[in-house]
Amino acid sequence: MRRFHEAKTKGAKEVVVWGTGSPLREFLHVDDLADAVVFMMESYSGLEHLNVGSGKEVTIKELAELVKEVVGFEGELVWDSSKPDGTPRKLMDSSKLAALGWRPKIELKDGLVDTYKWYLENVTQ
Repeated sequence: MRRFHEAKTKGAKEVVVWGTGSPLREFLHVDDLADAVVFMMESYSGLEHLNVGSGKEVTIKELAELVKEVVGFEGELVWDSSKPDGTPRKLMDSSKLAALGWRPKIELKDGLVDTYKWYLENVTQ
């Protein structure tokens, strides 16, 4: 997000992103994590571990396009496929928690919008 913001403010024509953009990632807003922890404290007494995740995957390319949109960067994304992609897929199995009735509430785009607003208010000069 910082790199996109800096590119926007400097009028850069492009942002270089490592890899091909094809790996899949799962994101969860910290407020949803806190909500899940409270939910588990109130309604779960088992001994098994419970994973907390959104259950939704996005490609790195989709994420980069979303960050670009949220920040308002109008340049191009350039994919540097000479750099590593990393792990192809990172998704938690949150089915046990979902079976108990918990679901995340904050969509990825909404979380990015909130994060960028915070960034502008607290990090940039």
